[in-house]
Amino acid sequence: MDVELGDGWSITTDPARMDLDLIHGCLARFYWAEGIPRHVVARSLENSLCFGVFRGGAQLGFARVITDRATFAYLADVFVLEEHRGRGLSRRLMEAVMGHPDLQGLRGWYLKTRDAHALYEKFGFTGLKSPERSMEITRPDIYKGAGGPEP
Repeated sequence: MDVELGDGWSITTDPARMDLDLIHGCLARFYWAEGIPRHVVARSLENSLCFGVFRGGAQLGFARVITDRATFAYLADVFVLEEHRGRGLSRRLMEAVMGHPDLQGLRGWYLKTRDAHALYEKFGFTGLKSPERSMEITRPDIYKGAGGPEP
């Protein structure tokens, strides 16, 4: 899927265009994936539907969706580089994600965020309706140290 945004901006799901070095460099600094090893990021991209925001040949934003493309989707790792924020790119990225043909008619969408509630609420996300039905395993320090085995 390719979406032209005008003025040289575009969004694509072409896996060959995703800039692993840029994505890893950003995720390794962000609070939700601090210290994540490059090989873990690479594997996560291989097993997800990824969206890249580009201007010319440079990637400037990213989102990935973990999904079975039938019933469920988990939105993760959404970012636009700081120097390109304030241009509506996060909104346009979310429009592309939510409008992707493989992600229509899903029973459930999920995400975690510490600070971007206002963006996601515009696309229908809310707090958990039944938090008593949700469970999780959280390992916040998993990337400190080994970060999992190399492939």
